[in-house]
Amino acid sequence: MISLKPMDLMWVERTLAQLKNDVTFLYFTEETKCRHCEQEKDFLMELSGLASKLHLEVYNFVVDREIAARYGVNKVPGAVLMGAKDYGVRYYGMPSAFEFRTFVEDVLRVSEGESGLSAGTKDRLKELNVPVHLEVFVTPACVFSPGAIRMAHQLAVESDWITGDMVDAMEFPDLVERYDVRGSPMILINGTYRFYGAIREAEFVDEVLKGARERGPNGSAEAAT
Repeated sequence: MISLKPMDLMWVERTLAQLKNDVTFLYFTEETKCRHCEQEKDFLMELSGLASKLHLEVYNFVVDREIAARYGVNKVPGAVLMGAKDYGVRYYGMPSAFEFRTFVEDVLRVSEGESGLSAGTKDRLKELNVPVHLEVFVTPACVFSPGAIRMAHQLAVESDWITGDMVDAMEFPDLVERYDVRGSPMILINGTYRFYGAIREAEFVDEVLKGARERGPNGSAEAAT
């Protein structure tokens, strides 16, 4: 459940009052094998109750596999933020601690359908012509994680080629081991190219475009350091 101080709750309600269009949380759960799925469902239920333009749809990851596949959801807990269209904004794990405000800001961004990126960045993103999957591995105690999540989701809102995931490293230790995550935030592009830290917008875009270009002959990204 959401446990906010009165001033924080006022900020949330004030922010949600600015929603332009409806936002639906598509939440995928598998409560028998997922430690925090019930907790996150409660969180989304409570948050969606704070504004009439917020809605929640709950799906069973096993039973509703076709729906999960439609949105590219491949693990739980997983949440898709759906506005007028699917902007590619995903959360895997509870957006707690420092990530909470970023989540609320993402809700507003998806509602507006506006990334908030600079004109220069918007022009550069037009170079993309291949799918780009950004996975931002974070930990709740990392003060730099929200900036990386925010940037990945801004890029996803701006470009139909980009999907941006927040991935809670504590929730998915198997992925941490598979991708040899050694710090937070770590941004993984198309499964192989990586960089660390919350960096400035122009530098972040440099890395994303570089990662998108470094693709192997079979169409998959090649590792780079």
